[in-house]
Amino acid sequence: MPIYEYKCPKCGKTFEALRPVSAKPVTACIHCGGRAKKIVSRSSFLLKGSGWYVTDYKKTSGEGAKKSAAAKPAEKTDKNAKAS
Repeated sequence: MPIYEYKCPKCGKTFEALRPVSAKPVTACIHCGGRAKKIVSRSSFLLKGSGWYVTDYKKTSGEGAKKSAAAKPAEKTDKNAKAS
């Protein structure tokens, strides 16, 4: 269930309500009983794990280059070349 944020213009307080998506919005302030209005707030989730931009693609030039060079195996010599 998402958490919605509301603000009351009468008392100026902001509060949150855990509501199902299908439920009607809260209309009364829980502090003063005034008319509450739903406000748009910033989401607070972070995508973690492999496959996301932050972990796989966002590399600084110095740091990412050092890590990728260290992770590569040594180059193999040509198998057809004969050792003397």
